[in-house]
Amino acid sequence: MANSVGSYIFNAVRGGAVGTSEALPGISGGTVALIVGLYDQLIGGAGHMVSGIKRYVTDVPRGRGKDRAREQFRQVEWSVLVPALVGMAVALVGALLLIAPLVEEYTQYAYAIFFGLVLACLWIPYTGAGKSWKAGHYLLALVFAVLSFFLTSLPGANLPPHPVVVFLVASVAICALVLPGVSGSFILLAVGLYTPSKDALENLDFVYIGAFALGALTGLALFVKVLQYFLENFHHLTLVVLTGLMAGSLRALWPWQSEDREILAPTEVPLTVALMVAGFAIIVVSILWERRKRLQREVEAGHESVSV
Repeated sequence: MANSVGSYIFNAVRGGAVGTSEALPGISGGTVALIVGLYDQLIGGAGHMVSGIKRYVTDVPRGRGKDRAREQFRQVEWSVLVPALVGMAVALVGALLLIAPLVEEYTQYAYAIFFGLVLACLWIPYTGAGKSWKAGHYLLALVFAVLSFFLTSLPGANLPPHPVVVFLVASVAICALVLPGVSGSFILLAVGLYTPSKDALENLDFVYIGAFALGALTGLALFVKVLQYFLENFHHLTLVVLTGLMAGSLRALWPWQSEDREILAPTEVPLTVALMVAGFAIIVVSILWERRKRLQREVEAGHESVSV
């Protein structure tokens, strides 16, 4: 029982890390999900949930499809997904109210840490498929890196906080939750809805919150199936594309830039670079620790098989 409770807490903490990142412009929830090892479980679980719900809505009323719907739900790792989603929601709200203002006040320092984190994280999708890259893979990654670089260089806009606009923007921004290299908060910031979204949450504007939630659910339901398909059928190529997107998105985290994405002359270089190195080191240590734990598990499994 203790181990079960501990695993629930661990998954909630991992989900909390993803939720926190979604509140911070420039940090991709998908990237953090890769870091904490939740990515495949989130995408796969969400995909099976969408398929199961679709079966119930379209097939069950016609007297068929119930078994297939249940089969989809059985493939979801609920013990991982539910705690992770709860932790994600709680951390997202907390980060919007508490952490995001600090990032806005100390943007250069925060971006320096995040730049180092994401830079080191490129190793995760780069090696995630366990296959070597060929020239075509590097070219494909470069194309998507340039695209991501261009999009994150665009100056911000100011869209009206109309419910229809909020719905559409939320349906796009939520895709960042499952797409490493793209930040949902950065999308909101780019279209001028980041501050209105925070204000709506603080003031409990249920019309705004409802439109945002409905758009997020719609976008997630549509996009997650597409990404699940590519991960299951073109896993290596998908990781190549994700690596390119993450690399290009580093433009959004460059510490020396204005609110309009204009590159500025470097200031306070020693401290900023030190924070970059610190962020990079955190991920390197995490990767090495995870590799060591995985090797230990493999050795223990080998000993158990020999003893049996």
